[in-house]
Amino acid sequence: MQLKQVRQLIYGFIFLPLWCFAQVPEVIFIPSADGTVIKAHVLHPAGMPMNQARPVVVALHGCGGLYATIGVNQGKLNARHDGMAQLIAGHGYSIVFPDSFTSRGETSLCSQKFDVRLIKQSHRSDDVDGVLLWLSSQTWADTAKIALLGWSHGGTTVLVSTDKNRHKVTSREVQPSVAIAFYPGCSDALKSNYRPQVPLAMMLAELDDWTPPAPCIELAKKTGADLYVYPESYHDFDNPVGTVRLRMDVANGVNPGQGVHVGRNPQTGPQAWEQLLATLRNTWQ
Repeated sequence: MQLKQVRQLIYGFIFLPLWCFAQVPEVIFIPSADGTVIKAHVLHPAGMPMNQARPVVVALHGCGGLYATIGVNQGKLNARHDGMAQLIAGHGYSIVFPDSFTSRGETSLCSQKFDVRLIKQSHRSDDVDGVLLWLSSQTWADTAKIALLGWSHGGTTVLVSTDKNRHKVTSREVQPSVAIAFYPGCSDALKSNYRPQVPLAMMLAELDDWTPPAPCIELAKKTGADLYVYPESYHDFDNPVGTVRLRMDVANGVNPGQGVHVGRNPQTGPQAWEQLLATLRNTWQ
């Protein structure tokens, strides 16, 4: 069998749980640090006793929220989030998806300009703090092995929530042990002299015209973060479904008024998810 065929089999196996034997996440409610009670979705490894501690991934959605907006899965976790939930649980970890939007009256921020958004990064960081505090009381959570994972707007939240310059971050009772950000916005972190509280890995898209990779590359040089730049890839390249499309409704891209490109790369997306798993294994071994 040729190497290319072997890789295709490996990548196909990574995404297999999205289509087969999928579990349904449990819906719970968690107090955010700002007092808002937020909905969250939790998935545990199948068959693992609830009194058995295991690593936990706290996964932060992007500006489009957690849910599918059309089709038969409308209102359920969208394909990327459900795929990641099945992947993480399938490898023996629990995963928690806090919903930062619907409890605050929003479903998506993607088409809103930055200056009119009512939900700020401070709200989302409060949600992270609330989830970490909640995890401290869960017998199944190994609080020495918690990862923050985020995409785009949620990836930026990963940076905000791991900034050693912020007393709120350094004073938390429970800390993550690793942070992974897919195509975050890094310009503000550069301006604020961001310093990571925990090891950071960033997964970037070479052709991203929504959250461009250049500021994150510069940030990685300054902080020593692990950096993975995936070629011929756009924003949302790790989505397990769909194709690249032009979104004209996005107000905050690199080229205002010209839209942004988003969508799956069937080669680099699975590679990035494989690297995510490797990062978790290397951190928690």
